[in-house]
Amino acid sequence: MPRLARLAILDDYQGVTLRLGPWERLAHLDITVFRDTLADQDALAERLAPFDAILAMRERTPFPRGLIERLPELRLLITTGERNRGIDAAACAERGVVFCGTPSFGAPTVDLTWGLILGLARRIPEEQASLRAGAWQQGLGVGLEGRTLGLLGLGKLGRRVAKVGQAFGMQVIAWSQNLTAEAAAAVGVERVEKRELFARADVLSIHLILSERSRGLVGAAELAAMKPTAFLVNTSRGPIVDQAALIAALQEGRLAGAGIDVYDIEPLPPGHPLLSAPRTLLTPHLGYVTEENYRAYFAGAVEAIEAYEAGAPIRVITG
Repeated sequence: MPRLARLAILDDYQGVTLRLGPWERLAHLDITVFRDTLADQDALAERLAPFDAILAMRERTPFPRGLIERLPELRLLITTGERNRGIDAAACAERGVVFCGTPSFGAPTVDLTWGLILGLARRIPEEQASLRAGAWQQGLGVGLEGRTLGLLGLGKLGRRVAKVGQAFGMQVIAWSQNLTAEAAAAVGVERVEKRELFARADVLSIHLILSERSRGLVGAAELAAMKPTAFLVNTSRGPIVDQAALIAALQEGRLAGAGIDVYDIEPLPPGHPLLSAPRTLLTPHLGYVTEENYRAYFAGAVEAIEAYEAGAPIRVITG
């Protein structure tokens, strides 16, 4: 295949992509880095029209069919990570666009999940704020030992989160639509029914892929089943939880707190109702944002470009 000419790197919020990848291997390529996200499809199509290669950072910018069909020069579309449900793979194939992914490093979302759980349970943000304001020991946290960790999803990440919970001395229960009692027991977890999961959990952590089956899966009824002393943590995808129902539960004191890393709209706009919701610990979608993971992403992106130009694309995503 002929060499690529122009690469657009999208949504580099922190301005670190060129520093963390071996881009010097692509000296022939004209690389443009965009640090902002364009939601307007007309403006986005105009911006990306000149590029024959694009690197998308996770799902920050979706690529539906309508956008892909407006990019006549596009030949290679890379997503960081092994999959991206925001990119229409079928449209890429029909347009002759090679769509491929990159490796990742470890399971950094597990770290952040436990950071949110511990921050909520031990009131770390509140106690730090009061200490800096000159106060001392303003509230009581809760310990995790002997409490119940409920996992909505027991896949790769869910199992890693379960191991940490077990190390803290927690009882771990789980439910998902495809989870069997045997699969749960194999990792020391009790498989329960959906309502029981929400009713028993002292900490409920979500580890599902966003799909039509999981969208809105945690709604008003599920939140109403939870203990008023329980915490909800979502490091998966925002639309899995009914945002309005969650805010209402927090405002009415029906949940002890929520740790949220993912949102219906990203970046989260100023004035978003979650920003003023009580008893929340909010982070800006940091689950995958580590230096090690970024280095794996960008090294993989360079490899993908080299492989494409050599006529042997790698890590091609077809669906």
